[in-house]
Amino acid sequence: MFMRNRYLPPLAALASISVVAGCGVFSSDASGDEAQLVVGTTSAPATLDPAASWDSSWELFRNVYQTLLNYSPGGAEPEPDAAESCGFTDDTSTAYRCVLRKDLKFSDGHTLDAKAVKYSFDRIKKINLNGGPAGLLGTLSRVQVKGDREVVFHLSQPDATFPLVLTTPAMSIVDPEEYPADAIRKDGKISGSGPYSLASFEEGKKAELVRNDNYHGIADRKNSAVTIRYFQQSDELVKALKDKQIAVIYRGLGASDTVDLDANQKAEKVQLLANPTTEISYLVFNPSDPWAAKPAVRKAVAQVIDRPALVHNVYKDTVEPLYSMVPRGLVGHTTGFFDDFGVPSVPKAKRILRDAGITERVPLTLWYTSDRYGSTTKPAFEELKRQLEASDLFKVTLKSRPWKTYVEGYQKGEYPVFGRGWFPDFNDADNFIAPFVGKQNALGTPYESPEITGKLLPESRAVSDRGAVAKQIEEAQQILVNDARLLPLWQGKQYVAANEEIAGLEKVIDPATMMDMWELSWKTSW
Repeated sequence: MFMRNRYLPPLAALASISVVAGCGVFSSDASGDEAQLVVGTTSAPATLDPAASWDSSWELFRNVYQTLLNYSPGGAEPEPDAAESCGFTDDTSTAYRCVLRKDLKFSDGHTLDAKAVKYSFDRIKKINLNGGPAGLLGTLSRVQVKGDREVVFHLSQPDATFPLVLTTPAMSIVDPEEYPADAIRKDGKISGSGPYSLASFEEGKKAELVRNDNYHGIADRKNSAVTIRYFQQSDELVKALKDKQIAVIYRGLGASDTVDLDANQKAEKVQLLANPTTEISYLVFNPSDPWAAKPAVRKAVAQVIDRPALVHNVYKDTVEPLYSMVPRGLVGHTTGFFDDFGVPSVPKAKRILRDAGITERVPLTLWYTSDRYGSTTKPAFEELKRQLEASDLFKVTLKSRPWKTYVEGYQKGEYPVFGRGWFPDFNDADNFIAPFVGKQNALGTPYESPEITGKLLPESRAVSDRGAVAKQIEEAQQILVNDARLLPLWQGKQYVAANEEIAGLEKVIDPATMMDMWELSWKTSW
């Protein structure tokens, strides 16, 4: 049962959900690789090219492309993947060297060498897509090739987080013969070196992955093929699982479905696993909008929104209220928004607006994606609208788009206020601040904060002990609270539901909340 203490800074962990393990012999008509492994999700990729993606497309990329560093199942520290070894070559963390494994090839048989690695990084910076992954390479000055297997990344300033950046699917190595140097590949194909090859892809419908025989890396594949089916609503996902049309649900479960599955695991012959993550949900205010640009409007919204009510009424307590952009569990987490605004208060919000000379009801348009985060998103925004309009201070219009066009819209700055979820690129507090600030960031909405980008982040990145950067992270967060351009709402867990005969769920989600499909298999006996 999910329970919460309301109107307090969040301290309690989510209620635990246990995996139900069946006993006896596997009873399906097929076992092992003979039974088709089908994963259902609402997280369809918006692109197939790593140079264009700083979003959910990474979840496919993790399985079909390869990065220099990755994570072993259940591991928390980066380990060599396409690389044989990696490490800083100096004490200042400004030169990072990787030596590739021998005889690497792409799935099409072309050679993967140091030149291909350099090519992949250079094209990300050259294409420099707004809202794209070039923002992750802000400290990368140049890539040097030494022979066929050695690359050295020269950084413009010390950056102890750079090895973590190398684990992200944005840094996937691509085939220079198949990907143009200055443009996004748009033929609907993938030429990677990951555990799987992309056998076929139907946009918004499915991706068929088959074992890549050329792969050499960290993954120990427990299956030979996986089909990913893309859904728009969580109720469709659950029905497909119960009807045995899919074997696993990854990302997109609605709150009611999560609670229902938790209560009926034995009866439905399913298992539900809650993976601890640092997933967050938040609102973004666009400074190009005349109303969202006003600090008083943003702060009044922050003063009105009732996170505990949102969490309880809509999310059925499967998530927890969040009062800072850096989530619980990471160094430097604070409760800044709770400390500054306290419990929701209409009189305080009214005073904030009137002190700024705003006496009329503020018109705001809130945008959300209709198919990215599951069926709970729409009721969540309806609850936000209800709360804001109940104050008599705001007049709210809700609008939505499917994820692919939604991304294009916020990258163009079309939305006054919009909702985003953030699944970490890597598990470091830096990744909950740096992607959202600067002239170019993951939101496509410039947010210039010289104190953060020019002082606090560089200071923290110079520290190799990531547990010793709390001061800089806390100061950066207070700036975010003062500006109120980003408004954190909740922190959640990643729930995975599956047929009771599926094994591998305990290790299938990596530290960046992506699913390593190679860990899944059918149980043959217990």
